Amino acid sequence: MLTTPAAPVALAALCAAAAALAGLPWWLPGRIVALRARVFARVNGDEGITIPGDLVGADRFLEVYSHPAAGGRSRGAALSDLFWYWLSPGAHVHQEHLEAGARYDAVAAATRGFLAVPRAEAEEAAARCFARAMAAAPSGGRAVRLRDLVMPAWAEFSYELVFGEPCPREARDLIVANAEDVVTSLKCTGLRHMDRRDRLTRYLAGRLDDVRHPLPGGLTPDEQAFYLQGTFFNTAVVQMSEATAHLLLVLAQRPGLQAEVRADTGDRRLDQVMAETFRMYPLFGIAHRITTGDIEVDERTTIPAGSVLCFDYPAFHRSGVADPGRFDPDRFTPARRREARAAGGERHIPFGVAANRPCPAWRLAPIAMRAAVREVLRARGLASSAAHTRSLPNRGPCLLLPPDEPPGGAAHRRALLAMRLRDRWEDLWRSLAQLVLGTLMVRDARRRRLCERHFAAAAAQECPVAHRSG
Repeated sequence: MLTTPAAPVALAALCAAAAALAGLPWWLPGRIVALRARVFARVNGDEGITIPGDLVGADRFLEVYSHPAAGGRSRGAALSDLFWYWLSPGAHVHQEHLEAGARYDAVAAATRGFLAVPRAEAEEAAARCFARAMAAAPSGGRAVRLRDLVMPAWAEFSYELVFGEPCPREARDLIVANAEDVVTSLKCTGLRHMDRRDRLTRYLAGRLDDVRHPLPGGLTPDEQAFYLQGTFFNTAVVQMSEATAHLLLVLAQRPGLQAEVRADTGDRRLDQVMAETFRMYPLFGIAHRITTGDIEVDERTTIPAGSVLCFDYPAFHRSGVADPGRFDPDRFTPARRREARAAGGERHIPFGVAANRPCPAWRLAPIAMRAAVREVLRARGLASSAAHTRSLPNRGPCLLLPPDEPPGGAAHRRALLAMRLRDRWEDLWRSLAQLVLGTLMVRDARRRRLCERHFAAAAAQECPVAHRSG
């Protein structure tokens, strides 16, 4: 058989195409993420001053964030339409998005009442909820998604905070369906399903008389249901599930560190690991604030009233840190923390800034998380080879092993290799879905203009004559 000159060329082209196809999971997702960022920026317009950035550096981050004029929440920012869209229903009474005033004060006071749980009670509740979750979890090297594993337990914990009684299966399922839908749409890995959220709203509306602390005054019954849903069954469940998944994935990928945490009964090592996890994988990406007055940064720079400030938590946490991409819990040993303070202070604000409405669960969340992680490690060993990124769109793939048994042997190695390859390919298709679904939702959010229309309607009620004349 004669070989034509074109055959080697065709064979080379075929090999190149095969190599490019095989390499897709390694190079294409990053390109798609960059493209998605450009698309979102184009749709959102150019509003927003990113901090740290060209105008305000990391050294002035806390100063500007803590400024009294950096306290506007939603009104006047087109970016707010996105957050209201993803947090619907009831974003207009969500504690994070309420403007300062009597309504915010009533909501914040109610939240503090629900969160004022004694330490021992919080630890016992978290351990009990996680013991039930781990009793039902697979073992023997079976794979799970960590966020899916822990979310039902945090749903039960939040239910007990609100109602002061064990969570029935029906309520847990409603809470999980709602929280999963919120976080999935936020990560643009799926569209919103408002029917799942509305079912929880109706359930809560029928339980307003059963809560363990007074609800905010000045709200209608519907708004009180929205308050419970947004504060405890959107934000609390989603954020606690994400934070716990990050922390467990860190331990799953570092067997030596996992052993250290198991051996330290005083939680000192766990606290250091938790702090470094929050540094590398902060739950907040960008927190936007609208200035209610001018902010003088220096003699040459003034941020005018009405500006949208976008505080970049990951960038701030990386600034001023040696080798910021390396996971190093020793950064939070007492000696290293003293060095950081002597050098100008730690750049670490996992719960926000005290002067500008920090996370109301800043005290309770670490207490409950310690108890939860201890319960998981008591019941199972963890191993993972999946990618770990701040947004955690893969939900934290992980093998569950018998406790105190490190991954080893051919079966575990094969399982971890398969997990890594599967995660790479899933990342390819997931990033494509995020590009398409995210673009659709951002456009839909800008079309609906939920935040803008809310404040326009409020202004019309305050000054109907002026509104009609406009």
